[in-house]
Amino acid sequence: DKLKDPNSEEEQQPAFAKNFYRSLKEEYLILVGICTHLGCSPQHLTDGAFEEVVEGVKEGFFCPCHGSKFDMAGRVFENVPAPLNLVVPPYQYVDDFTVIIGSEAEGAA
Repeated sequence: DKLKDPNSEEEQQPAFAKNFYRSLKEEYLILVGICTHLGCSPQHLTDGAFEEVVEGVKEGFFCPCHGSKFDMAGRVFENVPAPLNLVVPPYQYVDDFTVIIGSEAEGAA
């Protein structure tokens, strides 16, 4: 299975999310948990359960309503109903322990 928008070129995320992890810090992923198809809530499948829907991929997000599949960076796979990657909202880290979602720091890109 291949990704529809592997480089996050569609404009539904801040410029800083146009990297492999789609985040400011690779160890943290902040997404809007709403499928870009019809607004359902994708499930996070772990421990190899995602391999049942995408061969060779152990973990990801699966929307059981209509079968859309997303990798661990929220990028949508091809041949599913969802047209776009999961949305990365604007956000900023105030310090190592605090994140503000809905606000992007100037120069974060």
